[in-house]
Amino acid sequence: MGEFVLKTRIFMGKDGLDEILQGVTRAFIVTDRFMHESGKVSYLTEPLEARKIEYQIFSEVRPDPDIATVTKGIEKMLEFQPQVLFALGGGSPIDAAKAMNWLSVQGGLDKKRTFVAIPTTSGTGSEVSRFSVISDPEKAAKYPLVSDELLPDAAILDAELVRSVPPAVTADTGIDVLTHAIEAFVSTGANDFTDAAAEKAMKLVRSNLMKVYKNPDDLEARQKMHHASCLAGLAFSNAGLGLNHGMAHTLGAHFHIPHGRANGILLPYVMAFNAGCHQQLTPVAARYARIARVLRLDGPSVRQSAFSVVRTTKQYIKRLQIPDSIEAAGVSREEFDAALDEMAEAAYQDACTRTNPRACSVEDIKEVFLRAYTGRLI
Repeated sequence: MGEFVLKTRIFMGKDGLDEILQGVTRAFIVTDRFMHESGKVSYLTEPLEARKIEYQIFSEVRPDPDIATVTKGIEKMLEFQPQVLFALGGGSPIDAAKAMNWLSVQGGLDKKRTFVAIPTTSGTGSEVSRFSVISDPEKAAKYPLVSDELLPDAAILDAELVRSVPPAVTADTGIDVLTHAIEAFVSTGANDFTDAAAEKAMKLVRSNLMKVYKNPDDLEARQKMHHASCLAGLAFSNAGLGLNHGMAHTLGAHFHIPHGRANGILLPYVMAFNAGCHQQLTPVAARYARIARVLRLDGPSVRQSAFSVVRTTKQYIKRLQIPDSIEAAGVSREEFDAALDEMAEAAYQDACTRTNPRACSVEDIKEVFLRAYTGRLI
């Protein structure tokens, strides 16, 4: 049975806070140390103080939030007993807040509260996705939580919050958006509704990512990338993700490569594998050919269109100064070879691979990793 779940109310601008805060007396903010110490958390604290709303800030979230952080956050939140839980930041604070909110209710420790996500990067789509990824540093692993109950009740998309994001982060998060949209579009769980969201996200990335990469103060393009991220989140939350994310999770965990960058490095190689570019074209190539039409890259045949979108994606990633191979990202061959078996197995076991459009084995994944290490696309 197919479905398309829409739960999160999306506000395009800060004015949505006026409605969210009506009748609220206690609020809990989950963010990271930079947002807190730089004063950017004032985006929330100023309107809370103006309304005399008591609040508490939990700012101990680090990149790739781990089990210990989530556990500590739950303890603080249960002690404070807020009516509203705010997640302010990139994917890490939002993922941590999702896990805190969901686990505290699932475990019978607390009742449901209003949960609001406010992204400060245009990349993860976490504000509208039913996924949360929590890491286990001891095992160098990342665990995806998947449930409709993880979805925030509301999200605020405000380009002012991403105006100061540096170009390198803009590139990494923007490629994350593109990866979400492409993986959702070719997923075995795709349908007309997810296709519509994914297609629009790809078009918005094509028209706006390079603009904000070169001109960070282009607020109109910033807002469009915020929308692209959210649309891609809607697409992959409903259609699922694929091998690219399964590989990126373990690559990032082993070598501390930011998630969006890991996705970007791997994307052309996973696309080439799925389309059958190395040997014989697969039925999935037709879906990549459709992407080529969406991005105005199509040729006279499915083969040429599929090859075109794979090659152009690699070239686009290079223009954004993202490494075009794992080796170029600074991983030595010795380190890579030592981790290869474990990474291939972890990617194979990753829940995200279940909706990958082409069946794959551990050996297939090793081959894709090897191509991504050396930069040998086809």
